[in-house]
Amino acid sequence: MTGGTLQYTIRPYDTIWMLAQIFNTTPESIMQLNPGINPTNLQVGQVITIAPGYQSFPLTPNTDLYGEESEMDFMDNMDDMMDGVLSSGLMDLVNFFRMLWEQHITWTSNVMDAMIFELPFQEQVTQRLLRNAQDFANALMPFYGEDAAQEFANLFTQHITIAAEVIQATKAQDTNAMNEASSRWYQNADQIAAFLASLNPNWREEDWSAMLEDHLNLLNQRINNMVTQNYEEAINLYDDIELQALEMADVMAEGIYMQFPE
Repeated sequence: MTGGTLQYTIRPYDTIWMLAQIFNTTPESIMQLNPGINPTNLQVGQVITIAPGYQSFPLTPNTDLYGEESEMDFMDNMDDMMDGVLSSGLMDLVNFFRMLWEQHITWTSNVMDAMIFELPFQEQVTQRLLRNAQDFANALMPFYGEDAAQEFANLFTQHITIAAEVIQATKAQDTNAMNEASSRWYQNADQIAAFLASLNPNWREEDWSAMLEDHLNLLNQRINNMVTQNYEEAINLYDDIELQALEMADVMAEGIYMQFPE
């Protein structure tokens, strides 16, 4: 650790937002210290530079932050704290919301394929995808109440149903219908972002707008690839869809954990 910075190795479940909270810094500071880093695609084992706010950590008393021995103490304490954070309620929330977002993209992909190729189980997978909206609502209800949870379910149901319109229009090569549905899809994403920001001060509207826009962009690419029979690219793209969805899951879980640490 030199010049007030340390080298940190990315672990599973890490996000820029979470590291900023733990190291008492800001996402902007981390981004500035690591030009070229992709905040939506952190790689486990990747080494980044962080300038922490030292007062937030349980350092060994009377140690020199910049001495060799105190650096070891600092990192040992950091490991203990990180392990404690990730093994507590935060880990439970992260795992639960990751499951919900994984289910969302899995059933979205199934519905996409069923509609494009007119598969016989289209109705069944569509109903399973629609259930995902209520599953999210049930997860949010203990924290924000029934009315707020139902409002999210309504907005997320619109997200799902508009996606079906985009798929149908793309398959039919109806440019006007596709543009109209896509416009409503992105408007709905902005509504979801604004609503989430109204619930939790740790959820910034601009962050959610950016993440949901990325989500829709990736889904649009996969729809186009499937319709044009570019199957290899569609399959490869699923990895990007998954990583981006996991980022949203982590932000959702971390925001709740910060707002309700008890």
